[in-house]
Amino acid sequence: MLRRTKIVATLGPATDDPKSMDRVIEAGVDVARLNFSHGDWATHRVRAETVRNRARAFGRQVGLLVDLQGPKIRVERFKGGEVVLEEGAPFVLDAECPTHEGDQHRVGITYKALPGDVSRGDTLLLDDGRIVLWVTGVAGPRVECQVTVGGTLYDGKGINRQGGGLSAQALTQKDRDDIVVAAELEADYLAISFPRDANDVLEARRLFREAGGKGSIVAKIERAEALENIDEILEACDAIMVARGDLGVEIGDAALPPVQKDLIHRAREANRLVITATQMMESMRDNQIPTRAEVFDVANAVLDGTDAVMLSAETATGKYPATVVQAMDRICVEAEKQRQARTSAHRIGTIFSHIDEAIAMATMYTANHLGVKAIAALTESGSTPLWMSRISSGIPIYALTKHVATRRKVTLYRGVYPVSFELSTDDILEANKEVTDELVRRGTVREGDLVIITKGDRRGIEGGTNLMKIIRVGQEVTRATRKQD
Repeated sequence: MLRRTKIVATLGPATDDPKSMDRVIEAGVDVARLNFSHGDWATHRVRAETVRNRARAFGRQVGLLVDLQGPKIRVERFKGGEVVLEEGAPFVLDAECPTHEGDQHRVGITYKALPGDVSRGDTLLLDDGRIVLWVTGVAGPRVECQVTVGGTLYDGKGINRQGGGLSAQALTQKDRDDIVVAAELEADYLAISFPRDANDVLEARRLFREAGGKGSIVAKIERAEALENIDEILEACDAIMVARGDLGVEIGDAALPPVQKDLIHRAREANRLVITATQMMESMRDNQIPTRAEVFDVANAVLDGTDAVMLSAETATGKYPATVVQAMDRICVEAEKQRQARTSAHRIGTIFSHIDEAIAMATMYTANHLGVKAIAALTESGSTPLWMSRISSGIPIYALTKHVATRRKVTLYRGVYPVSFELSTDDILEANKEVTDELVRRGTVREGDLVIITKGDRRGIEGGTNLMKIIRVGQEVTRATRKQD
C-alpha cells in the first residue's frame, strides 16, 4: 500500500554521513527540511546537493523546504551557561545587560523592544513554557519579574508572551539574506517563521521572487495573532505549517488539539497544503520505538487530513534518523486504511472558478465511485493534482510531468506521486496508451483495471487541463492498431 501522507525530515548532523542519508531516503522521506536557525550557508548547500544527488541515485524525487529562523526572542547568555531560578524569586530581563553577563538576578535579551511590548500583569514563558515569569513592572530597559514556575534556565532559550502580542517583525535582516540563499538552492518550499498577517507572507514571496526563487510559500502558524488573521494568511500563502511549539506556548497546550484540527480543515477547504509539526516523535531522538501517545498523535493528524507530518530534531540530531522515518511511515499507512481517511464530501455543492479545477473535482468523484485503480494527471504546474489531493481517497494520483520543479513541488501533496514523463505524440489515442503503459511498467495497474487520465488539448499550457478520460487498461485502440486491422 502506497503511503499517501508525506513525511518531512529535517537534515542535520545525524544525516550528514552518506550512509545515514541513504537510509533516510530509502525509509521514504518525501521532503527534506533545512532549518536556517542552525548551521551556516555552506553546510546547507552541501546538504541540499547531497540529498538531491542521493535521491536521484535511488530513482526518487525529494522536495526541499528551507525554513527561515524568524525573529530571535531569546535570553542572552549566562556567565556559567545556566542558572537555577527559584519559585518566588525576583528576576530581570534586561535589554542593556551585556551578552555574556547573565546571572541569578538578571539576563540580557536579544529582542531589545521587549520592555515596550509588556506591562505589569503579563505572563512570560521561557524555554517553551518550562520557566514562567510574572511581570511585576517595567523600568526603562528592565522587565522586572517574579518567578512563578522555576527550574534551570539555559543560554539562548526562547521567550513568549502568553496570549501573544510581541511586535517583532517576522522577517529579520538574516531572513532577508537567507531568502537569497534559498532561491540559489532552488528551494521548492520557503517557510516563513512567526508571520502575523498576510503582509508578512506577501513580503516574503516578493523577496523570494526578486531573488529568483520559484518555490511555494509556507506560513508557519506559531503566533496567537496568526490565528486571528488565518483567513487572510491562507489566501496569501501556498501552505501552512501547524508549528505546535511556540503556538502551544502562546495559546496554552490544552487549546492546541482543537486548533490543530481546525487549521487542517481550513487549509484543505482553501485548497492549501498543511504540514503538522513539532515533537511528533520526540522520544525517538534517543529510543528506537515511539511512545503510544506519539503513535496516536501522528495517526490523528493523518485522520484529520494533514498533507504531511514533520520530523525535526528526531532526524537532525537524533540517534536513529532512518528508524524514526520508518516508524512514522508505518503509522501513516495504518491510519490511512481507516474509512474516514479515504472518503470526503469536500466541496460538494461548490461552484468552481477554473476549468481544470472542475476537471479535478469530477475526476475524484468519478474515481471514488467507479472502482478506478489509479489517476494519471498530465500536468505543467501541478495545480490539477493539488485540487485532486484535497479530496480524501485511497486512489493514487500520479503527476506526470517533464518539469523537475513540478515533480519536486508535488512531493508535499497528500496522495500525489511525481513521475518524470513526456508525451511523444499529439495523437489522443496514442497518448492514452503511452500513459497507461507507464502505469503498467510501474506495477500500479494491470490489464482490465480502470484508469482516469486528465490532460489538456494543448501541451505546455499551464492551467490548461480540460479533458478527463476513463480507460480500461489493455483495451486502448490506437490509430496504428486500427490501420493494421
